[in-house]
Amino acid sequence: MFLKHEPTGDLVEVIDLPDVINPNSPTIRARSHSKDIIQRPENFLKEELVFPSGEPLPRCWSDAHYYEHAAA
Repeated sequence: MFLKHEPTGDLVEVIDLPDVINPNSPTIRARSHSKDIIQRPENFLKEELVFPSGEPLPRCWSDAHYYEHAAA
């Protein structure tokens, strides 16, 4: 799965997919693909990542209390 790092505009390849949907994990382990050079894996903040189309990640992937807020 690829996501876009908003501050740099680079695509990042997700390494640990379960971290993407885990609302208790604020970071995602991924590898940046910058200028055709694949970088070493590093942690990226979920709040700085979006889908390649620019659409934000679903709130339920980053907010552990999403369902409590949605019910109110």
